[in-house]
Amino acid sequence: MGFTNDLAAAWARNDSLLCVGLDPDPARFPAALRGRGDAILEFCRAIVDATADLACAFKPQIAYFAAHRAEDQLEALIRHIHEKHPGIPVILDAKRGDIGATAEQYAREAFERYGADALTVNPYMGYDSIEPYLAWRDRGVIILCRTSNAGGADLQFLDVDGAGGRKRLYQHVAELVATKWNAGGQCALVVGATFPAELAEVRRIVGDLPLLVPGIGAQGGDIEATVKAGRTAAGTGLMINSSRAILYAGTGKNADEVYAAAARQAALETRDAINRWRG
Repeated sequence: MGFTNDLAAAWARNDSLLCVGLDPDPARFPAALRGRGDAILEFCRAIVDATADLACAFKPQIAYFAAHRAEDQLEALIRHIHEKHPGIPVILDAKRGDIGATAEQYAREAFERYGADALTVNPYMGYDSIEPYLAWRDRGVIILCRTSNAGGADLQFLDVDGAGGRKRLYQHVAELVATKWNAGGQCALVVGATFPAELAEVRRIVGDLPLLVPGIGAQGGDIEATVKAGRTAAGTGLMINSSRAILYAGTGKNADEVYAAAARQAALETRDAINRWRG
């Protein structure tokens, strides 16, 4: 079906705008998993199975796997999601950014080796750094726009000249993606929940383009403000990511037995909190 169609179907089927981030930190795992060679896969697989009917997408962050030489476990995890929970898109959060043949190899890594349905990319090097990913017409390309970190303003708030006058750089990126780069209908943008005013501005610029929104939960983004600022007229359009607040909801409890159940409860509460403001 392709990433955008699968995403729209997951929004409807699971009545959810929640994206569950998979940032596995073995230091925070239950004691029973520590020291196991497959601990990262086992932990993430349990979280996925506990939350799949509550999510519109899963987002593994590649650094948490690569730092522990667990790329093979990432491959197995994405395979598991596709086999056991078909129709839930997997976004590989890698924020790639390079040109030409190198970008082509990054695309093969994400879409062929890992089997991801979408990839986060950095637009700083311009269209020819994005084009190789767009060649995979059934995959999503999720482009950094207004990121959730405070330091993002160092560059993203710079004034630039463009059609219609001066604007912020993040606004220029949003316009480029919505009007020129999205010819195949496969693009989305990353816009942080920590800046709802900018989120609302991006929504105004891009219409119904999907937005990946990190920053709720551990980063402190406000759910009500996020949904009101970023939802489309149909009450969708968002992949609101929560990672640590779901993954480690069982911390401090009898985590060896309840970590997946605690994650499910946190995901359920987050999904329902999001839905209260969808309109």
